[in-house]
Amino acid sequence: MWGHFDRDETHLEEYCQMTSTACKRPSGGTGFKAKQLKLLETKQVSQKTVDRAILCFIVQGLQPFSLVEKPSFQDLIVELQPSSAVMSHTTVRRKIDSDTSKMKERLKNEMKKVPYIATTTDCWTARRRSFIGVTAHWLDPCSFERRSAALACRQLRGSHTFDALAAVLTDIHAKYEISLKVVRTTTDNGSNFVKAFRVFGQQDENNNEELVAEGTIEEEEVGEDCDASDGEVEVEFMDVESILEEDDGLQYQLPKHHRCACHLLNLVSTVDVDRANKTEAYKKLSRSAFSKCQTLWNKASRSPQNAELIEEHCKLHLVQPNSTRWNSSFVAVERVVRIIRDQGEGSVRTVCAALSVPMYSPADIAFLGEYVTTMSPVAKSLNILQGEVNIQMGWLLPTISKHSQA
Repeated sequence: MWGHFDRDETHLEEYCQMTSTACKRPSGGTGFKAKQLKLLETKQVSQKTVDRAILCFIVQGLQPFSLVEKPSFQDLIVELQPSSAVMSHTTVRRKIDSDTSKMKERLKNEMKKVPYIATTTDCWTARRRSFIGVTAHWLDPCSFERRSAALACRQLRGSHTFDALAAVLTDIHAKYEISLKVVRTTTDNGSNFVKAFRVFGQQDENNNEELVAEGTIEEEEVGEDCDASDGEVEVEFMDVESILEEDDGLQYQLPKHHRCACHLLNLVSTVDVDRANKTEAYKKLSRSAFSKCQTLWNKASRSPQNAELIEEHCKLHLVQPNSTRWNSSFVAVERVVRIIRDQGEGSVRTVCAALSVPMYSPADIAFLGEYVTTMSPVAKSLNILQGEVNIQMGWLLPTISKHSQA
């Protein structure tokens, strides 16, 4: 029995020796502490990389140049990379101007490789300032993939007259050396754009072969008459100054004009539909239903409590329409009709009573339902035609024909 305890003590001593600190595996590059140190090591990046990251943050985030001089931003960069320095706002401006020039040169070289280019342009007003934007689109000659680029976003000063728009477009096309390559420019149906291209743009009649042939015949006949006459030719003196001052419409050169199909559909959905108000019965129902919808939208947008109340009873948020896009108005009305269909008229009546909004009558609800059913094909067509990538010119007529049969 005592021998058994002696053997246990021997085993215990051997175990202690094996687990002692001296017998443990020495810590090296593959040990746990080495891994900890490796994880805590700071990644060293160059000053050029830091500057590039700051420029990307400012440009893509539309941040002011003065951001780099704020102490909090400088502390952030120093904490992340102690060995780096933060450039001043003048350096930021200079680097952005330099990168912009390089980007424009790369874009010009890219567009030199293609024979045909299409452009789009639009004007808008924001914060009491007007702007014009121009984009270019072409097919890659190797892969036949669509390429797009923004050419300009300029501030427009003064009135947006047709000649002012023509001057800006001509200047932008000339700066990128694509004046002779642009085959079409797409705009909305604004009267200033339409007149600019009617006066300064290329017309399809200029390519009429019959007119060219007639002009050639007349020139030949005149030439024969001149050769046959041996007498002296009378010289007519004209005032050169008056000719130079005469506006012949050639100071600006614009390509052929293409009107935006989506904008035309928007006009069909707004201007043309308003003509139905000439019918008194329709006018009465339309004003009653849409005025109640507008009152409900205003209540929901002006108070978070009202929005929460609507979500609680209707299980959905109301969509706020945008005055510049008819499609948003359709979606807003469709949401009201969907709430009535899914949650019942009682939910909407409860909300109207709580917000002191006029109740929807059965005629109003029926009118809104008919409105959504009637205008749904137009809304679906706009959703398809307003696509950014998977849309081609050949989709226009099939899309309109398909949904007009719905």
